[in-house]
Amino acid sequence: MCAQSGGNLSWQAESALRDNLLDSTEWPEAEKAEKLARGAALKWASGVFYRPEKLEGLGHYRRRETQRNSSIQSRLKSTVQSYLEGVSAGLEQLRSAAQEVQSVCQELGTARWALLDSAEHLQGLQQMRELMEEHVQLASVVQVLPQIFSVHEVFSHTLQLLHGQHLLEAHVELMMVEQLRDDILSQLHLRGLSSAQTAVLSYFSGLQELNESLAKQLWDIVGSSLRLVREDPVLFVTAVRIIEREEKIDDALLLEATFLPPGRPKGWRQKFYQVLQDSMTGARFRAPCPDAEGPGLARHLAALQKDIVSELRVVKDLMVQCVPAHYNILSVCTATFHQALTSHLQEILREDLDKQGLFLLLEWALRVYHSPEMMGHPDLLPEVDVSGLGPLMSPELVDQTERRYVVKVKVSDVFEWMQRTLEVEFKEWFREEEPETDHQGFFQSALPAIVMQMLNENIQVASLITDSLQQKIYNMALEELEAFLGRSVSPSHLSLVQYGQEHQQDRAVPKYYISYLLAVLNNNLALRAQTQLLCSPQPLCLQLPSRKWLSGSQLVGSMCEVIDKYAKDFSRVRKPVCTLLLAESELLVASQYLRALLQRKMVCKSREERGQLCHRLLQDATQLRELFCGLGLERSQQSLEAVFALRELICLKDPALLSLEVVGFITKYPDASDEHISTLLDIRGDVSKEVRHVVLEMMAQHPQVLPEGYRPIFSTILVPVPELPFCLRKGKCA
Repeated sequence: MCAQSGGNLSWQAESALRDNLLDSTEWPEAEKAEKLARGAALKWASGVFYRPEKLEGLGHYRRRETQRNSSIQSRLKSTVQSYLEGVSAGLEQLRSAAQEVQSVCQELGTARWALLDSAEHLQGLQQMRELMEEHVQLASVVQVLPQIFSVHEVFSHTLQLLHGQHLLEAHVELMMVEQLRDDILSQLHLRGLSSAQTAVLSYFSGLQELNESLAKQLWDIVGSSLRLVREDPVLFVTAVRIIEREEKIDDALLLEATFLPPGRPKGWRQKFYQVLQDSMTGARFRAPCPDAEGPGLARHLAALQKDIVSELRVVKDLMVQCVPAHYNILSVCTATFHQALTSHLQEILREDLDKQGLFLLLEWALRVYHSPEMMGHPDLLPEVDVSGLGPLMSPELVDQTERRYVVKVKVSDVFEWMQRTLEVEFKEWFREEEPETDHQGFFQSALPAIVMQMLNENIQVASLITDSLQQKIYNMALEELEAFLGRSVSPSHLSLVQYGQEHQQDRAVPKYYISYLLAVLNNNLALRAQTQLLCSPQPLCLQLPSRKWLSGSQLVGSMCEVIDKYAKDFSRVRKPVCTLLLAESELLVASQYLRALLQRKMVCKSREERGQLCHRLLQDATQLRELFCGLGLERSQQSLEAVFALRELICLKDPALLSLEVVGFITKYPDASDEHISTLLDIRGDVSKEVRHVVLEMMAQHPQVLPEGYRPIFSTILVPVPELPFCLRKGKCA
């Protein structure tokens, strides 16, 4: 049937094609060409008939056109025949394709009927598949039945292992039971059998007790880790291994995120850090605050310093080797101590500390903590670094503590001490001798030197902490000194009024009333002169010695401007008070300059630097000397000559000659002590121990006595106390 329809289609197509080719009316282009040809022929024919001479060639033209038409028809037939052959081949291919399509249609129909017949068999296969899955699960259950039945026996054995501290073996059995429970719970979770899960959890309830027992032993071990790593690190390493096993299980379960068993994640590594930190800080930092009176606090801080350094040594040398590198155990312990100390110091500062306690805390937090005696200890460097942990006391807390310290010093030391000194001063009015006189014969007493020494000592003590504390003490000292000057000559002063009344009644009581009254006035003038210069030059002196000052600065120029400013006020005072004020001012400037140079020891590192220091000393001393000479103070009255003499000791090229030069120096300045000379030798930077020993021996052989009329300058300058030498036996010290 398909072949017959294909044959009919081919015959009809060939007939239609042939008719179309022969019927020119269905070809628009042929009709157009025919019209053009007819037009051209008519045009040619009309031309021929209008010209009779061309009729003779008409026969020739007819033959030529007949030949050309025959040629065209031959080529046209050839082209049409070729086209028809191509169409026939195409039709043959269409006929073959139609037959194949018919065959496929028949096969698909057969397959459809076969599929409909097998639908009932597929339902049976699905049931078989479900039965097979149940069989597999039952087989799995049968395999683990012995393990399930032995769970309680494993519980008992694991507890025995834990009691015997066989922690690794106990943990292996614990992980096995947990894995069994988790597999069963996972299967029940996938089937949605929540009631069965409850029964399984009840059956495996002993796991909780095992976990708690194991965790308790682990945390006891971690809590004693600092002791164990010294005595027996095996137990500590075992605990760390167990913790790492549990961390890996936690990470794997969290990564899958399909089913999370009960009690997971355990987070034992985080608990490890917490227990370790509590064991390091709990005992010593949660204790009651120590005695606020000073000695108790000092012992407490010293104990903290010793314990922290000792424990960080253990962590650095031993514990680091017992834990994985990613624990960063040394950094964690360092940060733990730092944070605990920060909180602990804040708690101590809430107490009503005395001035000694406040000073101890400031010194410990700002100086000792970062020193080689504690966090900068050679045994801890370079691994221990607290520079990135922030300050132990915040700047606000430091400022608050410094202000509290200044108030305590003001109340307990300065005010009360000045008041007692003034009372003692007035009691001396009843002595049977006149008051002392200075080198110029003016009445005076030791009051100005005592007061200034006390204030300077407090300022120097504060300089051991911070510059800001020194400045606060300095400002307080100025205020108290001004108040003291007002009280000492106030007409309302009880002793002054009482002595004046008694002297009015009996001129012999006190016997030297006028002399002591003049001494008070002279003392007041001397103290006021020092007060005025303390107000400006001393902060400038605090900036030397320094590298900036050594390389050339306007420091002394600024000092000269301040001195000149106050000297203009002195010029309005009549002599000899004006000269006295200038002399006291010059003495104060010289002593402050020498104090700054000797108390902030700058050691010369080379001969060139020593020469640079000598040049700077010469320029500064010359500038200051010329200033006071210009103000009317003669060289013989100036104390700046001590700076020139000190410069000569530093400039001496041959250290072997120092012993002779020092003897000449102390002869001229007998109040210079061994400490002053030792500091000068340190500044030189090239004096050996042997030369130093010879110099000090020479000084011991030439003791000096202060002559009459000598103006002390070095006795008011305190230098840092050197470390005591270590002696093995009686005799010379190393």
